[in-house]
Amino acid sequence: MGRVTRPGRALGRARDVVVVFVRAVLLVLSVAASPVFPSRSLHAQLRPLDPLDHGVYEPGTGVIVEVGAGVYDGQRASLAGTEGRLLEFGQLHVLWRWDRVAFEAAGTVLRRFDDRAVFSAPVPGTREVDGARRQDAGDFRLATVVTLWARPAGAVVLRFGTRLPTTDNETGLERDRTDFFALVAAGWRLGPVQVAAESGVGIHGTRDDGMEQVDVWLYALSVGYRWGTVVPGVAFVGQADGLSGDSLRGNEDLREVRFGLRVGERRWLRVGVVRGFTAIGPEVGVSFTLGASF
Repeated sequence: MGRVTRPGRALGRARDVVVVFVRAVLLVLSVAASPVFPSRSLHAQLRPLDPLDHGVYEPGTGVIVEVGAGVYDGQRASLAGTEGRLLEFGQLHVLWRWDRVAFEAAGTVLRRFDDRAVFSAPVPGTREVDGARRQDAGDFRLATVVTLWARPAGAVVLRFGTRLPTTDNETGLERDRTDFFALVAAGWRLGPVQVAAESGVGIHGTRDDGMEQVDVWLYALSVGYRWGTVVPGVAFVGQADGLSGDSLRGNEDLREVRFGLRVGERRWLRVGVVRGFTAIGPEVGVSFTLGASF
């Protein structure tokens, strides 16, 4: 007979994981706020590209659906030249795998931004600060994921797609431009440890008349630990434009550390904390996501 785990002991272990996770988040956030990791060094667009969810390659999983919301304080809108609080409602993510090919769709239904401080004049075509809340749809993306190599414990894939021009230039929260991205991503399970990394290029449209597009390096590295149905994890996500001079507004370097705590197996709740390492990145952000796999 297998060993029987008492419910009280399992609950205690889950509680210990949550406590360790919270302490780790507070420690890293305090370090990130120190002069060693300055958070006011660069300008950037709102969000870097989200990493691929390798959970779709779990046995018995073919579809992942998630919906959530988030609030980000100390966020800068580079094109508007303002800093404030960003609210996101309807953060959608769908990933469907069919054999060796998967299709991904994601985006944010609604963004609301409250101006609190001005750090620069808006770019031409973006409205000035007038006391009104900035409201717009978030960027939406479509991608295809092709499996290059697969084993029961992990996979290496090619991920390519586009971010659609669904935003309003006048609002100033994002560029109303089409972006293309292509990355190689790898995910692996080492017992309870889950490791994933990806790297690639993006071709981004700009709001600059002298340079219609800019090439950027996209990257992500994440580590998670599965403890029953509780999975804490951390990810480092970003992009770098590679320009020798100043970056173009709306296309600048991004660096974020993201902490996540997922509770549940086929149905789950995910709580995330984000800290930006660039001027546009939020001082701190929190998101809540409900998800399911089929």
